[in-house]
Amino acid sequence: MLDRRNFLKLGAVGGGAVFMSGLYRSVLANTESDFYFVQLSDTHWGYSGDANPEAKNTLKKAIESVNALPHQPDFIIFTGDLTHTIDDPVERRRRMAEFKDITGGLKVRNIRFIPGEHDASLDAGAAFKEYFGATNYSFDHKGVHFIALDNVSDAGARIGDKQLTWLEADLSKQAKEAPIVLFTHRPLFDLAPKWDWATRDGAQAIALLTPYTNISVFYGHIHQEHHHMTGHIPHHAAKSLIFPLPAPGSQDKRTPLPWKPDAPFSGLGFREIDVDGKVSSVSEFPVVKA
Repeated sequence: MLDRRNFLKLGAVGGGAVFMSGLYRSVLANTESDFYFVQLSDTHWGYSGDANPEAKNTLKKAIESVNALPHQPDFIIFTGDLTHTIDDPVERRRRMAEFKDITGGLKVRNIRFIPGEHDASLDAGAAFKEYFGATNYSFDHKGVHFIALDNVSDAGARIGDKQLTWLEADLSKQAKEAPIVLFTHRPLFDLAPKWDWATRDGAQAIALLTPYTNISVFYGHIHQEHHHMTGHIPHHAAKSLIFPLPAPGSQDKRTPLPWKPDAPFSGLGFREIDVDGKVSSVSEFPVVKA
């Protein structure tokens, strides 16, 4: 944990969020509203291949890591690609049932989910809804407004007019300075469109978010830590729990980075986010190693 002197050396990056590489935690004074949650992403349950020969164990190890945290989070959210895509609808549902059973081993019972394209693009989210409920929703927790946005059920990588109308109506109930956290799977901005690292109508969502002064976006999909600003809005990508992917646009294809037998699970992890009503701070934790 950083001491206050070192913490103050870190710069603030828009929206009241503070970031640095590696592991750190907020050392702001505790208040009654302080809490934290855990984000896990891109578990791809059902994947089998050279990019992760330990694919059947990685999710379970991540759950062990979360359960071992000295203070359990208020809630846990999985930001998409819970399962690895497959054409067979029966097998798709079997994988979702297995995923739900495994994540049922988490100590925290307040668990939330949003889909990734692997979960939802082949059937417009039908199977996901059967097992996990709505693909977009909002909720409030200790003074912070949370929004889950679906930019994957549409096979064309769009949020869609209906959901954008819903988002606008949901935001209209919030004060302009209200603390807001938005979860989505794909990035809302054009990170690497040729790799499908973009949302076709994401600019419309960002335009709706822009009038709000204390908002942060957390997403998955790109299998690595990444931070980006659109105006005053920070966007933060989470690492994957299956295999890392190359830096945006660094090569022709987005092929997984090779598995390292001498450093298993490297590049994988989950994220702990502290929230005190105004400030969110990001901590990266490695998956428990074998």
